Amino acid sequence: MTTKLSVNLNKIALIRNSRDTTIPSVVEAAITCIANGAQGITVHPRPDMRHIRPSDVYDLAELLSKDEYRDIEFNIEGNPYAGTEDNGYPGFMKLVKDVGADQCTLVPDDPNQLTSDRGWNLTGESSQLSPLVEELQQQNIRVSLFMDPIDEQIELAAYLGVNRIEFYTGPYAENFGDPELESVLAPFIKSGELANTLGLGINAGHDLNLENLATFCTRVPDVAEVSIGHAIITDALRMGLDTTVQKYRKILDQIA
Repeated sequence: MTTKLSVNLNKIALIRNSRDTTIPSVVEAAITCIANGAQGITVHPRPDMRHIRPSDVYDLAELLSKDEYRDIEFNIEGNPYAGTEDNGYPGFMKLVKDVGADQCTLVPDDPNQLTSDRGWNLTGESSQLSPLVEELQQQNIRVSLFMDPIDEQIELAAYLGVNRIEFYTGPYAENFGDPELESVLAPFIKSGELANTLGLGINAGHDLNLENLATFCTRVPDVAEVSIGHAIITDALRMGLDTTVQKYRKILDQIA
């Protein structure tokens, strides 16, 4: 199985939002990523609209609805409890349902967090999440949960009926190259094997980069998709977005 590459465009929007301008264009960035091997586009809208705005979500959905992009998946990730805001944010669930995303990755991030830093604790959340998962799946939207590699939590994700999990790979990336790496990687391998037996697809994301990507996708079984944003955009400052996406795609192609 070849692992798909979904490029997170949040940082493109963040740069644009630093000025009152439309440059750089999130849509043009998506076109460049796809032309150079990306098989998916990811965005993570937040209520404070610090980067991706609702208009970006609608614009990208319009782009990906074209026949030439029918095989490109649109993944929208975020906190399903994020509701409407006075600044024009329509609510996370409304955004996802309005555009009919291919995949929705539910993330337990707080509005004040700089970035996502943990997976769901389903011990106390399953009953609240259940109707939201069902609501999305009724619209033929694949549901993935942002998760830590904890077996008990993976079992609860399967019981909840989601389609996939996305491993939060921050701890792995933080320890890459250190002596502790094997002990950090071991739970991902074990929980990945469990996810497979439970019929859950496996995605991965957070701080994956050109140095650590191959090891993770080689050691953890059957990773269906990686979502990478920060590293790709920072690498693109040196190499250009087209070359950067090609390099990430080459790594994943060599693993297959």
